[in-house]
Amino acid sequence: MRVTKGAQIVAGTALLALAVAACGGGSSTSTGNSSGSGGDTPVRMELGEPQKLLVPSDTTESEGAEALAAVFEPLVNYDENKNVVEAAAQSIETTDNKVWTIKLKPGYTWQNGEPVIAQNYVDAWNYAANQDNAQGAGYFFGRVEGYEDLNPGEGKQVTTKEMKGLKAVDDTTLQVTLKEQFSQFKTMLGYTAFYPLPKAAFGADGKVTAEFGEKPIGQGLFKLDKPYKKGTDQTIELSVYDKYPGPKPKNWTKLQFKLYNSSETAYNDLQADNLDIHDSLPASAISSAKTALGDRYQDQPDGGVGYIGFPLQYNDIYKDVKVREAISMAIDRKTIAETVFSGTRAPADDFINPLIAGYRQGACAACQYDPGKAKAQYAAAKGPAKLELGYNADGGHKEWIEAAANNLRANLGVEVTVKPFEKFANILDDLDAKKYQGMFRMGWAIDYPSAEDYLTPIFSIGAIKTGSNYAGYKNQEFDDMVAKGDQAKTPEEGLKFYQQADDILIKDLPYIPVYFYRNNSGYSTKVKNVRINLLNQVEWAEVEKA
Repeated sequence: MRVTKGAQIVAGTALLALAVAACGGGSSTSTGNSSGSGGDTPVRMELGEPQKLLVPSDTTESEGAEALAAVFEPLVNYDENKNVVEAAAQSIETTDNKVWTIKLKPGYTWQNGEPVIAQNYVDAWNYAANQDNAQGAGYFFGRVEGYEDLNPGEGKQVTTKEMKGLKAVDDTTLQVTLKEQFSQFKTMLGYTAFYPLPKAAFGADGKVTAEFGEKPIGQGLFKLDKPYKKGTDQTIELSVYDKYPGPKPKNWTKLQFKLYNSSETAYNDLQADNLDIHDSLPASAISSAKTALGDRYQDQPDGGVGYIGFPLQYNDIYKDVKVREAISMAIDRKTIAETVFSGTRAPADDFINPLIAGYRQGACAACQYDPGKAKAQYAAAKGPAKLELGYNADGGHKEWIEAAANNLRANLGVEVTVKPFEKFANILDDLDAKKYQGMFRMGWAIDYPSAEDYLTPIFSIGAIKTGSNYAGYKNQEFDDMVAKGDQAKTPEEGLKFYQQADDILIKDLPYIPVYFYRNNSGYSTKVKNVRINLLNQVEWAEVEKA
């Protein structure tokens, strides 16, 4: 589901670059059988508390992305073969991979009744890219011509409100000019940051209002029934938008996201039919879920990666790559995947997930379990005697983090403190503020099906400030190699450069890839036809009440 679903990072055991990824649960144990309006019993889904208010360009984690995906329609979606399929876009065309023309599909209206026009995209993307607005996903617009004008740098004044590469030709036509060729641009457009915004989103000062963040007006399948008060509300209440032009659910109209601080509590509610969909079952439940849920248990491939990260930018004890390699070699990925996750994970041996073109089996030599070499190398590098490993407790990560910590204690001879954060949002906030200096659990849920999505949003220099580079990793050679991939004439040609950039990550290890996700989800006896898509989001129009 997404950290930063910029690339969604995720909180749940099933991952989101966003992610980031974060599909974790909440603390509510109430049955939640009414939606607060009308007599229609809602379909209820588990969700962790979103990190921020519900503004698309400031949402870089899985929980907020899941909620926004119900409210907004992206320009493109992806089919089961990971091919791009137009959604809100009628067509997306280019002759040179630099100038792109996007035609909007007719029939879409904002949930306040206004028509959706090309200028809505221009306004939203310019707002997202402007450094004065400090949007978490702003860096996704870094390839658009004129992005630098909106990002002159810290302490420098922004003198324009628009990127010159962005233009509404007419009400149904958007033209985007990139700084360089980028063959993956169309593929990117399913990501949350590229949603449009209505005029009603902006206040007199040109900023997106807090009121909009609490009750966003979208052009998608669902609309919010009331404002969501972050930190207070335990549910997000929605209903089907009757003027949505696409497919709608057949026999229900109300949707409720129930916020949990515990994935285990959510699973208990699922078993009791007090929750209908849990898309990130806790590790403690996986071994028994197939028996307990029967055909209502789902295990399917997933594009996510689970990591342990290092705060390289602000803690020098991890500066030596030999220390990071030793920590990596000390972790028994195979046992974690097979025992802790009951075989529903695979040991990670690359930064690119096997579902995506570009993965190479065994690419990461330091990802192989070698406790003898790890101990000797750690000692030779004079690694620290004490380590701390932080994780979000709302996503079912305790078991595997404890297992990894035990590996480090036994194989490196060090003291390891495990630090749980109550919510995924809490650890993300501390990492954003550079307050947390320990190693940290992180995950990446795919934003769009491209090897580039495992590189730029998480590890580029530009992603330190407005992306998901929580390590603060800086390597210009890496950025230059990704740029060569971006500018290649075809995706196939670009993939060669992306793999070379991947090799640089493997050499530097700013994060340690630990496992590749699978999506382990379940649903109640009250619903059927539940399908989780490539982005780890529910295909709501297909869900039916049983």
